[in-house]
Amino acid sequence: MEMEKQINIRGKVQVGNKRGKLLGFPTANLRNTKIIEEGVYISSVRVSGKLYEALTFVGAPKTFKVNEVRVEAYIFDFNKDIYGKWLSIFLIKKIRNNIKFNYKDELINQMKSDETIARNFFVSYSKSK
Repeated sequence: MEMEKQINIRGKVQVGNKRGKLLGFPTANLRNTKIIEEGVYISSVRVSGKLYEALTFVGAPKTFKVNEVRVEAYIFDFNKDIYGKWLSIFLIKKIRNNIKFNYKDELINQMKSDETIARNFFVSYSKSK
């Protein structure tokens, strides 16, 4: 399986609105410093020298009527306080565009689907190595 050219984002984790945590998908939020096509990406995140599988949202959270572009990484199987720590996000493959959802449950269902796609990608990629 061939990967697309990776886009790398590096920054300190900032406190966000904590919406991801309330939705069941806690995210590490970085200040946006690059022009990147909005959407949801399969990604890897390096925290304290260790690499984790993740999903990363780049864009303005339209569902919540926010116009500011954000970078939010949902790191799989991760539950540590990393506020103020440096991390690197490697965007591997875009899986969908930024979408405005009418209801919170629609967003949660889509996020679950996105997570399944990403986890399957990593399983397939590790088998093809």
